[in-house]
Amino acid sequence: MRELRLRALAKINLALDVLGKREDGYHDVRMVMQTLNIFDKLNIKVTKEPGIRIVTNLSYLPVNENNLVYKAAKLLVDEFEIKEGLDIDLYKYIPVAAGMAGGSSDAAAVIFAINKLFHLGLTLDRMMELGVKIGADVPYCLMRGTALAEGIGERLTRLPACPQCFVLIAKPPVNVSTKFVYGNLKVDELSSHPDVDGFIEAMAAGDFNGMANLMGNVLESVTIPAYPIIDQIKQFMMERGAVGAMMSGSGPTVFGLYTDLTAAKQTFYELKKSHMAAVVYLSDVYNVTY
Repeated sequence: MRELRLRALAKINLALDVLGKREDGYHDVRMVMQTLNIFDKLNIKVTKEPGIRIVTNLSYLPVNENNLVYKAAKLLVDEFEIKEGLDIDLYKYIPVAAGMAGGSSDAAAVIFAINKLFHLGLTLDRMMELGVKIGADVPYCLMRGTALAEGIGERLTRLPACPQCFVLIAKPPVNVSTKFVYGNLKVDELSSHPDVDGFIEAMAAGDFNGMANLMGNVLESVTIPAYPIIDQIKQFMMERGAVGAMMSGSGPTVFGLYTDLTAAKQTFYELKKSHMAAVVYLSDVYNVTY
């Protein structure tokens, strides 16, 4: 096998709490992560000529060491002294800088692919250990499904699957720097924290109203004041039948959970016509692993 085609799935945070800042500059978090049926496509081919070559459909995306795909490939090439080269075609569908882990998921796909293509025999745990060197979300993007993420996001506990529902995704026409959001988060001044354990219990029971009442993302305290359009989209969804709506990750993407497909589709079309969102998707929760 010298070529592999993969789908790198997007994620949302169904709940996100930040506990404090660590001495290494990272933050300790507790998050409920969920993959969606929205994905980038990667075609990874082994070549006789050494080196890592990346082609992408986005002209502004770097294809060198500034790309997480390149970093992931180089990490494994160096770690396992791989002499052959890699040609990687990356088709981006997940919005960039959107809080949906598109880059991390692409990196995870590369780690999985290289393990298969070169018969390295790495376990999931070992791939995740390597992945965290690329980014905190990479281990989860290898695990996929519904999971509790702790530490900096690398300590993962698989959870019972999120009940099936429809997920409306809207990214406003702004990009948000994760570094900016965490750099301006004042954990000691937060007035409240989401009840992550309560959310997990409601989710496991299929209690959508309970889930909605317990959804929370402390990073909204930084991102929404800087980009009020995020809150406008949240309210737009809630007024049109969403059980709950929240910003994913550090933003700016907003997602709404729907049990009514008709309402979700109607809101999808209305958002497409509005000027609030640059990108709008309608998906469902997706628990397919590699």
